[in-house]
Amino acid sequence: MSFSPKINEEHAASAFNKQSEIFDEEYASNTIIHYKRTRVRQHVLKYLMPGSNILELNAGTGDDAIYFASMGNFVHATDISTGMQEKLRQKVREHNLTDRVSNEACSYTALDCLQKKGPYELIFSNFAGLNCTNELEKVFNSFEKLLKPGGLVTLVILPKFCLWEFLLLFKGKFRTATRRVFSLQGRDAQIDGSAFTCWYHSPKTVQRILKNFTLLELEGLCTIVPPSYIENFAEMHPKTFSFLRQKEDQYKNKWPWKYVGDYYIITFRKKF
Repeated sequence: MSFSPKINEEHAASAFNKQSEIFDEEYASNTIIHYKRTRVRQHVLKYLMPGSNILELNAGTGDDAIYFASMGNFVHATDISTGMQEKLRQKVREHNLTDRVSNEACSYTALDCLQKKGPYELIFSNFAGLNCTNELEKVFNSFEKLLKPGGLVTLVILPKFCLWEFLLLFKGKFRTATRRVFSLQGRDAQIDGSAFTCWYHSPKTVQRILKNFTLLELEGLCTIVPPSYIENFAEMHPKTFSFLRQKEDQYKNKWPWKYVGDYYIITFRKKF
């Protein structure tokens, strides 16, 4: 199945509109998702100065926006899904953070049309939102104008190879095990009956497009710890999960582990 970029965005927005109703409830009790969020936030906080202005792309229901705002930052949270935006607004009001979190329905491929243009200290995209497009150049080319000198970019992206998925070959799940490796034209995805295409992006591709930025750090996420879709792993095997988490913390920045996770976290700094 193949869609034009505009149609694919519309389909993805429809899918996430539907999921917005159950998103928080579905993932609230998943220990590995909490682990992933903690890892991403720890990574960001190593570089982010307090009181920063943050532009968040594909902000979803606002968990990260609320977290960074509660730490004293100001967040402009954008998403193409109006359903996700509505959930975000509700949560911002509940946390009394309306003075620190603003929101805007905007695609990351249309940042030139963004109403609130910053400039920002950080552009942030979590949990594979950017895997819903094959137009990374269009997205990244907007960053320089939106960032202050020395501003940061932190992205969390699904790579072209995941060790845990590849090991599913031994369970006979060939299609799942190889879906990233053979995905030059993208792969079909479906949420609640809405189909769209996703793509897998290597760190090398991201670095090539952001060649005018300085790479600060690359680390793998869920390289040794299993992906969160392996249901109840952490709950059923707490001691094993704790051991794997320790090993991942030890090797997350090292070769080959930083390249073979379910995700990678990558941070750049804009040159002055």
